[in-house]
Amino acid sequence: MSNETPVYGGQALLEGVMFGGKEHTVTAVRRNDDSIEYYYAKKPRKPIFQKLKKIPFVRGVIALIESSGLGAKHLQFSSERYDVDPGEEEENVEETSKLQMILGVAVVGVISFLFGKFIFTLVPVFMAELFSPWISGKYPQIFLETFFKLILLLVYLYTISMTPLIRRVFQYHGAEHKVINCYEAGMELTVKNVQNQSRLHYRCGSSFILFTVIIGMFVYFFFPTDPLWLRVLIRILLIPVVLGISFEVLQATNALRNIPVLKYLGYPGLWLQLLTTKEPKDEMVEVAIASFKKLHEIEKNPSIGLELTHD
Repeated sequence: MSNETPVYGGQALLEGVMFGGKEHTVTAVRRNDDSIEYYYAKKPRKPIFQKLKKIPFVRGVIALIESSGLGAKHLQFSSERYDVDPGEEEENVEETSKLQMILGVAVVGVISFLFGKFIFTLVPVFMAELFSPWISGKYPQIFLETFFKLILLLVYLYTISMTPLIRRVFQYHGAEHKVINCYEAGMELTVKNVQNQSRLHYRCGSSFILFTVIIGMFVYFFFPTDPLWLRVLIRILLIPVVLGISFEVLQATNALRNIPVLKYLGYPGLWLQLLTTKEPKDEMVEVAIASFKKLHEIEKNPSIGLELTHD
């Protein structure tokens, strides 16, 4: 991929895919009647956030806050539209004000992310503490805590991947990655070309989650584990630090992926994606391609976005 090629990101949704560029985001959702409906949102341009996103280690936390809020809006759209019969009277659907919708889903998105992070950060601490009579000491406890964190993460992902709805989301996740890989390879976005691509990608959020576990372990080495209340407090305070470092590591592994030896740094994250992505069906790839192409159109001509469902 050339240095001038724009970097795009995406997110799998319920029966759809969201792609984001520098200024815009677009979601394509497969409807009950097999049609594809689009949702468009312009990326927020808060001056303070734009300044903070230029600071290494801080920019990762800001990017996560923005993506959580924006992603929640697209997820709400897909969950409301994918199983609605286009023939139904939409007057029966209760509407909320634009401001309420934006604030509501943004807050829910950020809170949901933080709640999940708290659970996966703190539960392993208490689990490791239960074994302190037999496995004591700072470093053994941190290794044990990390082990429980990995087990908790893997069991959670495997369990939810068994549910039909989430399995389809993971298939759309695979379609999203295939489209990005096809685009970055400079190939035409056809179903055949896209399906021939890998469903794994170095910049994936799944890799980021795994990096937070590994990076967290090394960061914790510099802090005490006793008493328990201090350990818990330190883990909470270090959440943004771990997130910031992990974001930089994720960016580095993506930049170094074409270097023979250094490319292996990203392999643990790719292995985790074997759980969070599944091989998509052709119709899922069609939705992902449609979303990406629509984003491309809007990036070239922003007025097109006004013709879509948007806020």
